[in-house]
Amino acid sequence: MVNATARCDRRRLRTRQSERGFTLVEMLVVITIIALIMALVGPRVLNYLAESKAKTAKIQIESLATALDLYFLDAGQYPASSEGLTALLQRPGSTVTWNGPYLKGNAVPSDPWGRPYVYRAPGQHGSYDIISFGADGQEGGTGAAADITSWTQ
Repeated sequence: MVNATARCDRRRLRTRQSERGFTLVEMLVVITIIALIMALVGPRVLNYLAESKAKTAKIQIESLATALDLYFLDAGQYPASSEGLTALLQRPGSTVTWNGPYLKGNAVPSDPWGRPYVYRAPGQHGSYDIISFGADGQEGGTGAAADITSWTQ
């Protein structure tokens, strides 16, 4: 009987030891390691995000340029600045031969930062200019705040 009780006590002791939780020091070490990894990886991830927004803007500008070229083939001219890019979706009053819409969807896409593209016709760099002012929303800038334009594609 004593032998059986001793075995039972040993099992309980092993069970308690295996159910033991983490100490505060172990938890702090793990949190510190995670924080160090995030400090090293975080800036790279944010940089990729900024680069992907700029690439998205370039692709959207190319798509708008293609739609404008199709509009030109049908109408014989590009939409005026006052008509804007919405002329690719809705027939402007001054256009007789319009075979649109030239864009999918029912709205002109905004740039990746949520602002409308600037459209100028005639443009300073060609028949038209399409511009996204980048992350800061202002003309000029460098890095993520740099302008993305139709003439530098």
